[in-house]
Amino acid sequence: MTGTVVVGVDGSASSLEAVDVAAHEAKLRGGRLHVVHAFVWPMMKVPLGPSVMGPPSGGLRNLARKTTEDAVARARNTEPSVEVTQEVISGDPLSVLTTESRGADLVVVGTRGLGGFTGLLVGSVAVYLAAHAECPVLVTRGRREPSGPVLLGVDGSEVGDAAVGWAFEEASLRGAELVAMHNWNNWAGPVAAGPGIQVPTYYDVDLFRAEEERVLATAIAGWRERYPDVTVTPRLVQEYTRQALISASGESQLLVVGARGRGGFAGLLLGSVSQAVLHHAHCPVTVVRTHRAHEHGHRHGRTQEDGKHHLPWPGRTHRQPGDVENGPAD
Repeated sequence: MTGTVVVGVDGSASSLEAVDVAAHEAKLRGGRLHVVHAFVWPMMKVPLGPSVMGPPSGGLRNLARKTTEDAVARARNTEPSVEVTQEVISGDPLSVLTTESRGADLVVVGTRGLGGFTGLLVGSVAVYLAAHAECPVLVTRGRREPSGPVLLGVDGSEVGDAAVGWAFEEASLRGAELVAMHNWNNWAGPVAAGPGIQVPTYYDVDLFRAEEERVLATAIAGWRERYPDVTVTPRLVQEYTRQALISASGESQLLVVGARGRGGFAGLLLGSVSQAVLHHAHCPVTVVRTHRAHEHGHRHGRTQEDGKHHLPWPGRTHRQPGDVENGPAD
């Protein structure tokens, strides 16, 4: 693990709030914060320097640098002990932040930036990263300074195991209770039913509920042993998953979900539940993807370094020469 938390900034109020959250996450992990601004204007072939009629401090390049410098100053004011670096990287936000995610423990973005349509509840960058980033993505949203437990959406799937592990680690770092919520209803087939298994039209509701209780207990059992310091409250809820998680997020400090659960279409990178909570949750949301290298045979796969447990995310790849417009903060 690199110990790096990346935050994307564009000068918007939402991205500055993301800086506060990212600085706190970096402090919790004993890592560094890397502030990144995607500088899209070189791709537009427009003048980047100050106008001959304007002040020397003007121009798009100087504006981009000021955006990162303001974010760095805010981060240092929020968490003075955290090491902060900065970069202005040529490219669009989607590709720049996806590339940055390859070497990060966590990417943090605001709900909405300066671009897009003002009527959207969550911006395209946040949704895209939740579906494509190569590390967990935390989207800041909901009420300010949320408190309460860490809320985990459990679907009982193998690919959802990474989200369970991430939620336990977050709860441990924050010293918070973990509420592990699994939803079921008696008008759909049991979660435990796999591909090719015929689910009867009529079944015993009590047996169905008992099976869902077993699914929830099994999903958290291994992680519970690895995090004995975390107080876990299993919660089995007979309700639609989206509504239950959104409602419970109003009393939580963080909601953790997997990118995709058992429902929906296999080709989708981001499931309907993940999209719903990104748009409507009352607290920040972390979406945890399981990468193809870990989707098969990865169960509770963890490494230990300096006494800390870490999830095995892919390593960082190097940028191409010339991509960086600005270097680390002094």
